Amino acid sequence: MLKIKSPEELEELRKNILSKRDPNKPCITLCSGTACHATGSEKVAAAIEQELEKQGLKGKVDFRRTGCHGFCEKGPIVVIDPEEICYLQVTPEDVTEITTQTLKDKKVVDRLLYVDPTTGEKITRESDIPFYKHQERLVFGPNRKIDPASIEDYIAIGGYQALAKALFEMTPEDIIREMKASNIRGRGGAGFPTGIKWETARNAQGEPKYVIVNCDEGDPGAYMDRSLMEGNPYAVLEGLIIGACAIGAHEGYIYVRQEYPLAVENVGIAIRRAEEYGFLGRDILGSGFDFNVKVHRGAGAFVCGEETALLLSLEGRAGEPRPRPPYPAVKGLWDKPTNINNVETWATVPLIINKGAGVFTSIGTEGSKGTKIFSLVGKITNTGLVEVPMGITLRDIVYKIGGGIPGGKKFKAVQTGGPSGGCIPEKLLDLKVDFDELTKVGSMMGSGGMIVMDEDTCMVDVARYFINFLTDESCGKCVPCREGLRQMRKILTNITEGKGKEGDIALLEALSETALEGSLCALGKTAPNPFLSTFRYFRDEYEAHIREKRCPALSCKELISYYIDPDKCRACLLCLKKCPVGAIDGDKKKIHIIDHEKCTNCGTCFEVCPAKFGAVKKISGEPVPPPVSEEKRMITRN
Repeated sequence: MLKIKSPEELEELRKNILSKRDPNKPCITLCSGTACHATGSEKVAAAIEQELEKQGLKGKVDFRRTGCHGFCEKGPIVVIDPEEICYLQVTPEDVTEITTQTLKDKKVVDRLLYVDPTTGEKITRESDIPFYKHQERLVFGPNRKIDPASIEDYIAIGGYQALAKALFEMTPEDIIREMKASNIRGRGGAGFPTGIKWETARNAQGEPKYVIVNCDEGDPGAYMDRSLMEGNPYAVLEGLIIGACAIGAHEGYIYVRQEYPLAVENVGIAIRRAEEYGFLGRDILGSGFDFNVKVHRGAGAFVCGEETALLLSLEGRAGEPRPRPPYPAVKGLWDKPTNINNVETWATVPLIINKGAGVFTSIGTEGSKGTKIFSLVGKITNTGLVEVPMGITLRDIVYKIGGGIPGGKKFKAVQTGGPSGGCIPEKLLDLKVDFDELTKVGSMMGSGGMIVMDEDTCMVDVARYFINFLTDESCGKCVPCREGLRQMRKILTNITEGKGKEGDIALLEALSETALEGSLCALGKTAPNPFLSTFRYFRDEYEAHIREKRCPALSCKELISYYIDPDKCRACLLCLKKCPVGAIDGDKKKIHIIDHEKCTNCGTCFEVCPAKFGAVKKISGEPVPPPVSEEKRMITRN
């Protein structure tokens, strides 16, 4: 492949690629992100290739393996264009029917369509499914249109036009001016204005300068950056090259956590393809600008998501934060000016340069422009990745996109911002989601994690869980974080185990204040948020745990008990057979009872008892009813 040496040659290549592609030709796209890999995407892909060959459709039907489509719980997902027919949870056994019915006979396989749970309607087109319908997929949308191994797919949808524009129609100052005008704030957590960050790095003294992609995504349940890097690494690279041009950097790094092998593989392919086509290396597009990029695999330390810790890790040292100022933009990698942005921020850059800042600022709120990708997980009907405009309400995300809470349960809270974020209660569901509004209520945007909780969630235990996570992930460099979090974990654990005492709350508040004021980096400064927000909105649960030794959510193991209601037990033997410690006594036609000296409160009996019986009960803070006498245990009813 000859290298592209000018914008004109790039446009000629794009036209040539498009001339060979019939928009009316059937094309099967199969989601092949990590989530769909886990549910059998590889086997479905093999079955599709075999079936196309078997039925003589190879060459007549295109097959494209793409990145994540977002609706992860419904994977593997197959979309057939140009009709946009969407099939969910496809198995290898479904492929023959899809090929015969849809590709050959132009009929829809009804059983594989999305069924609206409220209306029972079967929806054919992917974009009409409520999960997708209420999104605005500007950055994440191209994931469905390209094979991450094909740079031509990316060029076909306008890839590298922004780079050509930046190199030949704009000066570095123009690029920075456009980024500042867009008011884009970094999508990695802090929300610092990207244009100002770039300008600072450009004006800083020292050579060489560096640009870095932060793909060290460590929040539990968050995988936005991973999915972008797996599905569309070309957009990330294009944004990085534009940023390097603006800042005056000729070397860049992509820092990817060790647990992302598919992201590493796909970005490696994208780098090689970009070098082959002349988008990386010397004299990019004949502009005279040189730029190279390397991939560095992090060891998986959560603290390395903090930019100064990431820099030390990249230098081969232990990942620990360092005092700021000086900021990395002034004194970063090897003490040289360095600009770090996360994956989503870099992937948004080509959009801004191509369409102009005005298009970007037309979306969002006054202080938060554009769209944001969230991972919507937890006690929610539709889980996956969603891209929404800034300013959308939490209610719309949870109910219009997420489909509400499954099992008829009641919404309780949503945590935003990852493990250092805050929990937002039902009364604030109409809050507009942007950087400033989330901060006002004790949470934060963070990188975009969004965990939904239902009525069965104990908020004290939620605080304990996330403080425990952050304690383990603390680098230990500063005392307020290292020792303060350990003490907070100990106190919260005691509270959930019924060992809480008066004075615990005051001590937790004092420890929180110390961590907020005295910690060196954002991990320690935000770590108290899980406690502070849950106590702010769910104070009654803390008081119940401490004063009444009761868990209102019936969740904390040490504060609950199980018993079997003799009026509802049908002696079906399920709980008896499944009890791991043999704590249940019973027989056919004999009401079961639980031996509480043996019972470990594992909850297995509660889980396996048929819902139609509902015989196993869970209580907290009250005595267990005495078992029935032997004479009354024999069941005579049907």
